[in-house]
Amino acid sequence: MVNLKIDGQKISVPAGTTIMEAAAKVGINIPHLCYLKGINEIGACRVCVVELVGNDKLVTACNSEVQEGIEVLTNSPKVRRTRKLNVELILSDHDCKCVQCVKSGNCTLQKIANDLGIINVRYSNTAEKNRWDTNLPLIREASKCVKCMRCVQICDKVQNLNVWDINGSGFRTNVGVSKNKPLTEADCALCGQCITHCPVGALRARDDRDIMNEVLADPDKITMVQIAPAVRTAWAEAIGMPKAEATTGKLVSALRRIGFDYIFDTTYAADLTIMEEGSEFIERFTHKDDYSWPMFTSCCPGWVRFVKTQYPEFVKNLSTAKSPQQMFGAITKTYVAQKLGVDPDKIFSVSIMPCLSKKYEHNVEAVNDAGHGKDVDLVLTTRELARLVRADYIQASDLKEEEFDSIFGIGSGAGVIFGATGGVMEAALRSAYYLVTGENPTPDSFKSVRGMAGWKEATFDIKGLKVKVAVASGLGNTRKLLEAIKAGEVSYDFVEIMACPGGCVGGGGQPTEDGKEFAQPRSEILYGLDQFADLRFSHENSAVLQTYEEFLGEPNSHRAHELLHTDLEKWDLAMK
Repeated sequence: MVNLKIDGQKISVPAGTTIMEAAAKVGINIPHLCYLKGINEIGACRVCVVELVGNDKLVTACNSEVQEGIEVLTNSPKVRRTRKLNVELILSDHDCKCVQCVKSGNCTLQKIANDLGIINVRYSNTAEKNRWDTNLPLIREASKCVKCMRCVQICDKVQNLNVWDINGSGFRTNVGVSKNKPLTEADCALCGQCITHCPVGALRARDDRDIMNEVLADPDKITMVQIAPAVRTAWAEAIGMPKAEATTGKLVSALRRIGFDYIFDTTYAADLTIMEEGSEFIERFTHKDDYSWPMFTSCCPGWVRFVKTQYPEFVKNLSTAKSPQQMFGAITKTYVAQKLGVDPDKIFSVSIMPCLSKKYEHNVEAVNDAGHGKDVDLVLTTRELARLVRADYIQASDLKEEEFDSIFGIGSGAGVIFGATGGVMEAALRSAYYLVTGENPTPDSFKSVRGMAGWKEATFDIKGLKVKVAVASGLGNTRKLLEAIKAGEVSYDFVEIMACPGGCVGGGGQPTEDGKEFAQPRSEILYGLDQFADLRFSHENSAVLQTYEEFLGEPNSHRAHELLHTDLEKWDLAMK
């Protein structure tokens, strides 16, 4: 233990503790901009400087370890002057048009500047000019970049794709795509983790609300919206609604107030995905010599982009089943239109997703098979949903409990947990067990694949049939797993991959709060919903069974393959 004093308070902490961590233990918050624990501890912003009594030079609290007997001053006159000066210098290289920024009100730099009382900046503004194609799903506002390096470190250390880097030198130093390439030529998975970890508005998703509003105002359009499982865990965070009150019923109410004609639950399509993917796995498993192993899930387009650019030899291992988003889109413009008696050409199909790469996926030609334009016409992130709610001045306290539209609002607990890492695997195994044995397992039989570990594995016995599975989330963990498979160090039958750490609940389109990770608590909400669901098996979803009976025939039928499966080899990686 190391003994020290911080702002007059005596404290003992373990050796190796940073000054910032030690201060937090006694309730002292040292402001910081670039710091991310274990990922970006480089002291680049110089906002966290503190004074050590007896030392002439200030030190950065985020990466300076405590020493025996030191006395730290976190807000001495010298610290205040220097911290304010450093922030003013950052602002001189920053576009400060906060009213035009998606991070306004949730921006770390904005808060620090306000806390320091910075009203005017004494220096000429030298913000970098924006030179970016704003039609891309991921947009970089160079004029807002504070060169904190978070995007670089997240992409390098967590996602292991090295998309971002420092370009130039001296005064011309800036952050951009590695090797000065355009983003369209980089191997970007569009996971959006750089966006969710940016402390300012330098990185953002393309905002498609103007398109949405135009469609909502068109009397000739029939708007149908689907809500992904992970959205229900986070949608209310940005509108000030307590989690305990943020039910799906109130989410449906908000969407009706916005003006959508039909509101459905993507969980229905998640159950449909399990029926197709589970049946496909059994077909492959019982004819092993005809297929490459292991079989990989394919519902995460960020993972699909990753495997196509980094490990193209594994593309043939991917399940041909489309993602729930695209399955619902195809069903919307065929079976749903038929059931409701509406013209499919008038349907405008919208999905609300926790994900950035879904904005790419719905434009892929190989997934649009219903014959009425795009199967999903527009993808909005959870953050865009929150902005739609705020733009219509919908008060959280005014929202009432409302139901999804009938039939296609039915989903199982197995479909709900799709949003958490391990959830797809667990849901698939529940139904695979039934498809093999004709009886249901105990719903929680496969819960050992749950948890936030980046790479998990387990072996299950399905009535004498040994199935070895693995689950990975985060592309850095995915690379380690694939390299181990290539080297022959491990072997599996079925592997679930999600591009974002923790799964869709931690997706690149989810609400953010600087310095906090929400994947685990959001996952716990999904597993809680599953635990208390009346229906916990995808193969018992009455809406899914009715869909097969009236429209598709059976899982993996010819018609199901036409609408619900895709050829991953034909996927174009162009960003639209």
